[in-house]
Amino acid sequence: MIDDYGRSSPAYSEFSRVLDPAIYEALPDDWIIGITDVIDSTSAIGSGRYEDVNYAGATIIAALGNAWESFDFPFVFRGDGAAFALPPHGHRIATSVMRQVSRFAQSDLNLKLRTGLVPIGDIRAAGRDVRIARYAASEQATYAMFAGGGVKWAEQQIKSGRFLVEQGTDKTKPDLSGLTCDWTPFPSRRGKILSLLVEPSENTHPEAFAKVARAVLAVFDTGSRRSHPLPEEIGIPRDSKKYIDAKMWAEIASNSDFRKFDDGLRLTLDCTTEQIETVEALLIEARARGEINFGLHRQSHALMTCLVPSGQPNSHLHFLDGLGGGYTKAAQMLEAAERRETSTSGRG
Repeated sequence: MIDDYGRSSPAYSEFSRVLDPAIYEALPDDWIIGITDVIDSTSAIGSGRYEDVNYAGATIIAALGNAWESFDFPFVFRGDGAAFALPPHGHRIATSVMRQVSRFAQSDLNLKLRTGLVPIGDIRAAGRDVRIARYAASEQATYAMFAGGGVKWAEQQIKSGRFLVEQGTDKTKPDLSGLTCDWTPFPSRRGKILSLLVEPSENTHPEAFAKVARAVLAVFDTGSRRSHPLPEEIGIPRDSKKYIDAKMWAEIASNSDFRKFDDGLRLTLDCTTEQIETVEALLIEARARGEINFGLHRQSHALMTCLVPSGQPNSHLHFLDGLGGGYTKAAQMLEAAERRETSTSGRG
């Protein structure tokens, strides 16, 4: 049952459980889905502005949680943006915060942030759904997982110009307390940092997609580290005076979001070349069967953006992406495959 904060019960500590479509619970019709993304993030990334793009992408999570006075609402970090869900009485505050982070991105980061709010009732009227489950990355950090295709549909509508939240004239600054980029990038130790997106095709049954997703995880879950992109040894903070001991670092690694379900798999992993080749072959076969589309991008380092909620130091969250294009580059590949699929079906 979904409560007023979008919490489904229970939270699953084993990631493979969130691949089971049966565990997801529908959000109410009167809730809203919010989407933000950096416009033309490809150009910014091409200029080496990976950290700025990720920071801009995470601003809505930090600012909304601070304004809402709780981070106990469903959200997902997507690299160059984010998605979230709120109950109907959150519409006003979501609109205000979206305008704030949009202005901040433009004035302080020289980036344009697209923002929009979509009623879940409209999503369902279009034949999609928004269902959530909770994944407990650790005892302190729980992330929402989204299924049903509704968040993806909402993103597509907003990118086409519908449901937009315009910037407005209010000059209020967003409260970004707790949002930092404290760590130098993390080099791959196994071969490459892989950014991977895998989504079901239009008419794929959820169980068929879950079977493909489980096969992907089986390749990457070998070994005690399960392809975790953060090293066991303590990372290098940008501030040389910052003290982190082994226990604190282990908590940071445990609280990171390197594995997510966001209408499909969204993964940042440290992999061997053999693992990447095995999974790519598996995904090409699944795509040929019409079951999935996917996008991936290889790079040498991972990047982490951190969120430590005020007054909740143990609930720190850590958002991961690839330093070299990451989810943005993977999404380009996936979207190109979707366009080819649409073109082919249209000719049929």
